[in-house]
Amino acid sequence: MTSTPASSATGAPVLQIQGLAVRLTDASGGDPSGGDPSGGAPRHVVQDISFDIHAGETLCVVGESGSGKSVTSFAVMGLLAPDALRPCAGRILLDGEDILACSPERLRELRATRMSMVFQEPMTALNPVRTVGWQIDEVLRAHSKLNTAARKKKILDMLQAVRLPDIERIYASYPHQLSGGQRQRIVICMALILNPRLLIADEPTTALDVTTQKQILTLIRELQQTHDTAVLFITHDFGVVADIADRIAVMNRGHIVEVGTREQILTQPREAYTRMLVSSVPSLAPAARGAPDGTPLLTVRGLHKTYTERGLFKPRRTVNAVNDVSFMLRRKEILGIVGESGSGKSTVARCIARLIDPSAGSVRIDQQEIATASRRTFRPLRQRIQVVFQDPYRSLNARMRVGESIIEGLRNFGTGRHEARRRAMELLEVVGLSADAMERYPHQFSGGQRQRICIARALALSPDILIADEAVSALDVSVQAQVLDLIEAIRERTGTAVLFITHDLRVAAQICNTIVVMKSGRIVEAASAHEVLSQPRDAYTRQLIDAAPGRHWDFQHFRPAA
Repeated sequence: MTSTPASSATGAPVLQIQGLAVRLTDASGGDPSGGDPSGGAPRHVVQDISFDIHAGETLCVVGESGSGKSVTSFAVMGLLAPDALRPCAGRILLDGEDILACSPERLRELRATRMSMVFQEPMTALNPVRTVGWQIDEVLRAHSKLNTAARKKKILDMLQAVRLPDIERIYASYPHQLSGGQRQRIVICMALILNPRLLIADEPTTALDVTTQKQILTLIRELQQTHDTAVLFITHDFGVVADIADRIAVMNRGHIVEVGTREQILTQPREAYTRMLVSSVPSLAPAARGAPDGTPLLTVRGLHKTYTERGLFKPRRTVNAVNDVSFMLRRKEILGIVGESGSGKSTVARCIARLIDPSAGSVRIDQQEIATASRRTFRPLRQRIQVVFQDPYRSLNARMRVGESIIEGLRNFGTGRHEARRRAMELLEVVGLSADAMERYPHQFSGGQRQRICIARALALSPDILIADEAVSALDVSVQAQVLDLIEAIRERTGTAVLFITHDLRVAAQICNTIVVMKSGRIVEAASAHEVLSQPRDAYTRQLIDAAPGRHWDFQHFRPAA
């Protein structure tokens, strides 16, 4: 999908941000005047932010975590927590009206009618105990005078517009009954049901597979063109930026680094920070990496996992989540499993780690069968397989110091406390953190640092197999590059084999020796990464590659020579 310059860009901007500054409030540790407790300068989260967006235009805001992207968007929507953050300078003009001067009542009126927002995680944006039809209808009840029949017709028309199947069933469904892509379409329905002038999309496709992501991006673009909506799109995915942006604003540490057209920023960036971000994007061209020789460390044969769904008034339904999956993983090999959501990737990983029990098949480490082993028999083997999950914050105990989280596994397997602490400090250095991190809590670290801590915890037991389940999908491109380099270094240094689950083909291209492609619980293709991505044999694999965002762009112009 390509982006065309906004035809309405010559008119008055829909959104103008002029010199915006947001500071921490006294409840967050600063004083009421914006200074720190010692009388220093005000602690600003964002400062001197200025840009505008015209009707029909898409402005992508990019930058690392903590750069102020989301704070800026929340300030526009009037959603900053008043006990934590407060705008202290500048103006935010929506069709000439200053958002910062609006009363709470006026802000509620503007939301949904003139501006709306699509959040990253639809499950947190939707009420789990209400049907999605009821939730979309709530917007119309609050902001329109339509009767019940007219409201339902408008909702069904919008569900049809976002290309949802069986719209009457979807209307009556609860969020948990829909897929991730369907839930995101519901959130888009809620945001666009009243044809707002401004749509803010905050990482709306980060957790989606490439085909669903392409559908959502196409949908936003089509709806934008139909209603001439101005779009503020926040993302760290430069592939998405390359596909949809008219202009790009780059943020770093609360400041605008540079603003320009898509071509200017991606091909001729002025600032070193922008060049660093662009060059950190993995290439879709696979590196030449052969599979290591030697005896397989992990052998999976005929793996099946079947779920049976039961309902009070419905017949039992059998779902084959994994169906006859077989592959081998050698020591020091990184094997990637790719596919859409629901393809069975994570189910395979959980069966191997025995977080769930396989329904049938064989899983062997060396020559030891673990698929049918009892829990007692498998417990000593658990230290040989460790998992790094997608969300490091949910993986770590928020009330436990980082050091205790890392040594917990060692202590459970009989290591003395003194030795366990020494090992934990060594591992923190291996993953690029200092030993003083031992005494801090997870919330005191960035997302990339928390993922490094999870990797350190997984390595504490010196596993033979490390399973990384979407371990870098939510990270900035620069942090992602660091974590991928870390995994590669650990593989080379320790000989650990890595099972790498991902929906990002760029990441798979750069780190994997072998790629297994899954669809509907089955393997459709398995070969070297170079063969799968350069000469795919299966139509489904070609479909995944074609859906990869920004696949026609080369982001490696500014990468320093090795």
